[in-house]
Amino acid sequence: MTVSAAPPEANPKPRDGSKMNARALRGRAASVGRFFLLLFMVTVAVFLLLELIPGSPVDAILPQDATAEQIAEARERYGVDDPVWQRYLTWIGGVLQGDFGRSFQTGLSVSETIAERAPVSLEIALLSMIVALAVSVPVGVWSAYRPGRLLDRVSTFVISATLATPAFVLGIVLVYVFGVQLDLLPILGWTPFSENPAEHFERLVLPVLTLAAGECVLFTRLLKGDMMATLQQDHVLSARARGLPTWRILVRHALRQSSFSLVTVSGVVIGRLIGGTVLVEAIFSLPGMGTLVINAILSRDYIVVQAVVLLTALIYLLMNTLVDLTYPLLDPRVRKVRTA
Repeated sequence: MTVSAAPPEANPKPRDGSKMNARALRGRAASVGRFFLLLFMVTVAVFLLLELIPGSPVDAILPQDATAEQIAEARERYGVDDPVWQRYLTWIGGVLQGDFGRSFQTGLSVSETIAERAPVSLEIALLSMIVALAVSVPVGVWSAYRPGRLLDRVSTFVISATLATPAFVLGIVLVYVFGVQLDLLPILGWTPFSENPAEHFERLVLPVLTLAAGECVLFTRLLKGDMMATLQQDHVLSARARGLPTWRILVRHALRQSSFSLVTVSGVVIGRLIGGTVLVEAIFSLPGMGTLVINAILSRDYIVVQAVVLLTALIYLLMNTLVDLTYPLLDPRVRKVRTA
């Protein structure tokens, strides 16, 4: 007696799209949850930095010949004798309302001071990132597609020379060549965009080139290595066999898949660039957060340093979270892995 197999269903049950969407949403929620957890840990670490500094904020405010009554009044005003947890809650409560306190030296609002300085540093960092990507992506793609050719050899030589040159040395060289010898660009100072747009961008050229040069090296080497591996994969070789145009193979089939490392590093670099403007702003006398931090450290205005460090860490966390949420847009396979 034979038993016949059950016939296959005429209409197989489709995959439950609602479950896949729910899993994708849980993945995004997990990324956002990690962001807030790390943000909490960062606020605690930044607050404790001020606690670990020898002495107290009162020592930076009062003169050396301050009387005992003045010291006691200042300690009470700034809550120095309160428990650490109470001071943290008071501080974080003000931070959540956009109030970082007042400068010990100038008495001005730290939030307003940063609001005046931050646009300068952010503009320099963002323009440096744009210039670095605009140069690195085409050079890296073409060098991977035609290794050993003229562009590849020239880019390799420039990369080697740039790696051996620190950013501050490169900035000084650019100042000497384009500002002193050729007299093509202004060297020092800052002009707001509202006053003179042309002069504003002229003063940005040298700082942006100084910061972008180092990132061009990193992006080009990273993208070239990933592209060379991707161009040997089966789907790219199949696209070549079908006779697709070279630009379409490079852009749609190879570049998109090779962008994961580039996107990851870009998220880290943008935060590093904002922190890296300290030396560049000092070289070119720019009124950004870099010079603000240097002056605050020299004058022991620790509450300003605390605020700038917190904002820089917040930018790092935001960029890393955005990078994590961007992966599924670059490659649908990431969505499938996360929803599996």
